[in-house]
Amino acid sequence: MGIFSRRQTATLDPARAGGRGTPFPAAGDAGLDPALRALTGQWTIDRPHSRIGFSVRHAMVTTVRGAFGDYDSALYFDGARPEASRAEITIRVASVDTGVEQRDAHLVGRDFFDASRYPEMVFRSTSAVHEGGETFRMAGDLTIRDVTRPVELQLDYLGSVVDPFGYERAGFDGTTTIDRTAWGLVYNQRLEAGGTMVSEKVRLQFDISAIRTTPLA
Repeated sequence: MGIFSRRQTATLDPARAGGRGTPFPAAGDAGLDPALRALTGQWTIDRPHSRIGFSVRHAMVTTVRGAFGDYDSALYFDGARPEASRAEITIRVASVDTGVEQRDAHLVGRDFFDASRYPEMVFRSTSAVHEGGETFRMAGDLTIRDVTRPVELQLDYLGSVVDPFGYERAGFDGTTTIDRTAWGLVYNQRLEAGGTMVSEKVRLQFDISAIRTTPLA
């Protein structure tokens, strides 16, 4: 998957790329740093060129990776005042895909996401900080199975580009590690030699190609 892929299909509609989410209200842009002004505005995640995924240790010796294919997003980036930047992502957990149908069915069942009762997982940012260079830290609330806990993402800005179809894109990599049991995902099996079948620690990964949804003023 290329975050800045120039082979995007001509049928992509930037108003639909992030699903049904609506943009956040615009913020004032007085006194913007000229070097960052071009990034300030409303964005949405381009799902065909992005990945919201996870990785977790299995049986203590290997790593299982998966991703969610269905989600909505609303992003606002302020290049002069990163603390004014905001993000909200709503994920339909039934869209989980680990490449194994039986495992996916287990994940959406009652032992894990219980998708019939709790169909959505939501991240809403609460603060953002520029840590220097192209690195940012975004704190927010993550809700899974109606349990909300704070998390912090490290976000690395990868660059921006206007692709051949005229879409303005910005790329970010985001990561955080959570303890799934804090959200009620406690299912496990003990191994005879010690340890557990599924690690309690889960690494969340956000490989984001965002498309601007409103033009600069």
